[in-house]
Amino acid sequence: MTPHRALKLLVLILRLDGAVTVLAFGAMLLPVDWVADTHRWLGLGDFPNAPVTDYLVRSVCALYGSFGVLFLLVAGDPLRYQRIVRYIGVMHIIFGVLMIPIDLHAGMPAWWTMIEGPPLVGVGVLTLFLLNRAARA
Repeated sequence: MTPHRALKLLVLILRLDGAVTVLAFGAMLLPVDWVADTHRWLGLGDFPNAPVTDYLVRSVCALYGSFGVLFLLVAGDPLRYQRIVRYIGVMHIIFGVLMIPIDLHAGMPAWWTMIEGPPLVGVGVLTLFLLNRAARA
């Protein structure tokens, strides 16, 4: 893979990651009834109606959304922001690995664990691989 192609793919990965992650801002604004309905629809049972759960849902969505904005910003010039892109890749791997035991401990369904942790690790590895290839230019 040429450095130019790797750079194009890296930009695409960062933009996709950012676009998906920034959608969390919308979830932050959902009425609590919608959150509870979605929780039930996913087969997770009744949503605990407590201030701390409402706070955690909204603050995690805000945090995810702000990371999405960061991904979109660095996608504009990933070679200039190599240190940040490398951090994003490494943190995707660490976060993905950590989410597996967290999901298991929390009793999340197996399908949830499989679509959360492993894909994060994969995106992190791909980000680092593409950055290393693109940086050779």
